[in-house]
Amino acid sequence: MAVSSRALSVVYILSSLFALSTCQNCSNFTFSKNRVFNSCIDLPYLDAHLHWNYISSTGRIELAYRASQTPTGWIAWAINLTGYGMPGSQALVAFQNSNGSLIAYPTQIRSYSPSLRPHALSFPVPYIAAEYANNEMIIFAVIGPLANDTTVNHLWQTGSSVSNDIPQIHQTTGPHVQSMGTLDFLSGKGLKLGENV
Repeated sequence: MAVSSRALSVVYILSSLFALSTCQNCSNFTFSKNRVFNSCIDLPYLDAHLHWNYISSTGRIELAYRASQTPTGWIAWAINLTGYGMPGSQALVAFQNSNGSLIAYPTQIRSYSPSLRPHALSFPVPYIAAEYANNEMIIFAVIGPLANDTTVNHLWQTGSSVSNDIPQIHQTTGPHVQSMGTLDFLSGKGLKLGENV
């Protein structure tokens, strides 16, 4: 049975409207526990978002990184203070561990095959936690002060599996190797996309 082009157009328009209605811009997102962030950016890959407050008096950053994820996957957000890309970055990771609780911790990424085990960073992380809601995993953290200024190279990532309480390698094609940029925490501007993670 042939379907008319008009019927296809109606289906396309309705599906487009549904897709738009289900998308959330970072600026209208409501966090639990009355958490409020003054700045945010919708990251261009992996259906991810970064929210933050820059505290100029202390140089600390209160942040929330959130990304679409299943309960069995993992998410990570990282800063690279010395370069541009995955090796040398310092990350915040979250996932559901084997006892069923959500865990978040800092780790260093020294190579393309990192252990992703807990490790202290070169800057303080006085607070880190995670939650899972509405098919999103969220990392909440306080970091800093940073050794450099307020502009950082940052990366974000999602992975589909965890084994023995260790996040397993993420995909190495498409958005997973494009998910990085440069961000100024003070102005909230300057996102530049890189070529490879």
